[in-house]
Amino acid sequence: MNVEIIMIQNCNVEYLYNEHNTWLKNWLHTKLSCSYQAADLAQDTFVRVLMRRDELNIYQLRKPQAYLRVIAKGLLIDHFRRKDVERTFLEALSALPQPESISPEAQKILLETIQHIDCALDRLPTPVRKAFLLSQLEGATYQEIADLMNISTRTVKRYMQKGFSQCLLALA
Repeated sequence: MNVEIIMIQNCNVEYLYNEHNTWLKNWLHTKLSCSYQAADLAQDTFVRVLMRRDELNIYQLRKPQAYLRVIAKGLLIDHFRRKDVERTFLEALSALPQPESISPEAQKILLETIQHIDCALDRLPTPVRKAFLLSQLEGATYQEIADLMNISTRTVKRYMQKGFSQCLLALA
């Protein structure tokens, strides 16, 4: 196995790009089955490397492809999550009666807002997110959530405050 060591401070991201961009695009293409999306996500991966260059300048990369794969996997997860939110949103829109349909511009704004809220909620600790979603999507009462999660209603209220705060921050 070829172990390539790259010093981020001395090497350049340009070298990393030149040596591994084709491999990364091919790897992403196997996950996405779309060369255009693969190229976009590969580019986004290198943008992330550039953004982290200062943090990484003291580290050595023993396996640059593994490092790039970790970053690209995170971007893939975000990509699939956005697609899932978009699909769910469009399904809900298609179920609306025609007079209640929304203009394409309003759809785009609403979809972007939903995606911001989704990302904000994803940053919450799992129990907080679970309680918030049980309340907002399932219509569960605070007492039902407390019983289900084996926590106090006071804790549920705290979780709900955190959830609403995250949503407000996402919309700001």
